[in-house]
Amino acid sequence: MTTTLRTLLASAALTVAAGSAFATECIAPANPGGGWDFTCRQVGKILFDIGQVSSPVQVTNMAGAGGGLAFSTVVNERNTDADLIVAASSATTTRLAQKAFGDATADQVRWVGAIGADPGVIVVAKDSPFQTLSDLVEAIKADPSSVAFAGGSAAGGFDHMKPLQVMKAAGFTDIGAIKYIGVDGGADAITQTIGGFTQAMTGDMSEIVGFINSGDVRALAVLTEERVPGFDQIPTAREQGYDVVAVNWRGLYVPGGISDDEFNAWAEKLQAVADSDEWKQAMADNGLAPFTKVGPDFQAWVDQVIVDTTELSKEIGVIQ
Repeated sequence: MTTTLRTLLASAALTVAAGSAFATECIAPANPGGGWDFTCRQVGKILFDIGQVSSPVQVTNMAGAGGGLAFSTVVNERNTDADLIVAASSATTTRLAQKAFGDATADQVRWVGAIGADPGVIVVAKDSPFQTLSDLVEAIKADPSSVAFAGGSAAGGFDHMKPLQVMKAAGFTDIGAIKYIGVDGGADAITQTIGGFTQAMTGDMSEIVGFINSGDVRALAVLTEERVPGFDQIPTAREQGYDVVAVNWRGLYVPGGISDDEFNAWAEKLQAVADSDEWKQAMADNGLAPFTKVGPDFQAWVDQVIVDTTELSKEIGVIQ
């Protein structure tokens, strides 16, 4: 074990000890701020506010290895702790599928649910010749080198996966030929596309709202099951004939060694949060769209996401 890892683990242990008066703990696998921290703090607060837990939820920030430190800690040290929940997102399952956490696998924990999401989008500049998602798909089919996507994740990351899923749904098999340029965040990806350096941008709804409102970009598709409230002018990929749902969901996992009854109890608590007015307001305030999958339904969905991501990652050479 490296000195850095020992230090992180020791710091986490001290934080846990200091908060022992709390009955429930939520680990945010990152520093304060950002999506995982938001999930723990918002869900934790609402759990207490609506009476699903009897004491305030303690939030422990455990940054390290892009979520890998928290995952390892839960699996190896707290596998049966029924009072522990951990914030997760699409990045968590992508990294697990791509073996970014070493030999860790998604089935070492139990996936409680997702109760909101930042919808995936594919956008082009306002003067782009591509008027529909099908225009873009057909151009790639005719000449994969003619279209480059910009995204805020590295090659093989979640942004990269979105157009690959669309092209797979369109029956395109030469996935490795699709051009993708990873840049430093969604704003840079938008700039690349508006400037004509790439032909399309793949990212999340929250990254493009200002550009949509200013008219600098045109969204060809939102990758949700239904159109997003407030952005009803943007069609889904599904309604255009491409059965793809790709959202940066916000949710939780729990230790793999807890009982079925304990798992189901957490699923019920998370469903109560999803149904609450407090969570609906939190989503509206933070640009999240409804996306609720809880309990066994979510577990099955995650299992399929892992399979699909692994397959795509192999096709583009991210993993062997």
